[in-house]
Amino acid sequence: MNDRAMGRLLDRYIHRRVVERWRKALQDAAAAPEPQLRQQRDDARKLRSQLDMLIQKADGRLTHPRVGSTQFPKPLSTDWSWRPDLWRGPLFRSGVASVPRKAQMDRQITLFHDCPLAEIGMRQTRNSRGEDLAPFGLKVEVFGFSGSFLSLSVELPPEAAQGLTKQHLMRLDTSIEAEQPLEVFARLNIQHGPNTEQVLHKMTLPAQPRTIDFDLAHLPLNEARIEKIWLDLIFDEPQMNLVSLRDLTFCRHHRADL
Repeated sequence: MNDRAMGRLLDRYIHRRVVERWRKALQDAAAAPEPQLRQQRDDARKLRSQLDMLIQKADGRLTHPRVGSTQFPKPLSTDWSWRPDLWRGPLFRSGVASVPRKAQMDRQITLFHDCPLAEIGMRQTRNSRGEDLAPFGLKVEVFGFSGSFLSLSVELPPEAAQGLTKQHLMRLDTSIEAEQPLEVFARLNIQHGPNTEQVLHKMTLPAQPRTIDFDLAHLPLNEARIEKIWLDLIFDEPQMNLVSLRDLTFCRHHRADL
């Protein structure tokens, strides 16, 4: 038996002994002296911290889809594509309860509303279904809602505007679920100089799939002055509903190649 195989056997033996030690400590905890129990508790807490971190890292690597994935279907003529960070990797702050009128999940994603009672929550979740392409998703839960609008704003990176012309189509692909039927308006905003042009599409959930091509041909765009692009998802009458955005991607492709 070589040294590596011997090391694996020794590791398994030590692991069994450690598990047996903690199993016996649990069985004897009711009658153990307090100083001993206090020490075991402190040791268990230190061990739990390390185990929790190991489980988190293992889940990140072994749960599919993989963290950081940028894979999704695109037209052959695509010259730019993007999945926002929220759907690619874990955020520093995974959720917001009692969402204020302007709440940022990160530098790209912001939720806006004008409801006087902030009975709204949102949180990042981990996708694990076989059909999911994005590693993470976003849930927006709304209870009572007496405001006039609720919208999720997605700011596209500067690369989306570089080389953009009226011969492009901007494609939005979403995977959205809602507990109750819901109308969602997707509005693409393009700022060029002092002006902002908008293209609006309506989605009615739970219809699937949801692919939208924003046609730029009719817009009076100054292509040389495009500065900023962002998407607004506007939820109509969202009260008492849970919306799950399991994926959201963009790509830019040429009209001539359709």
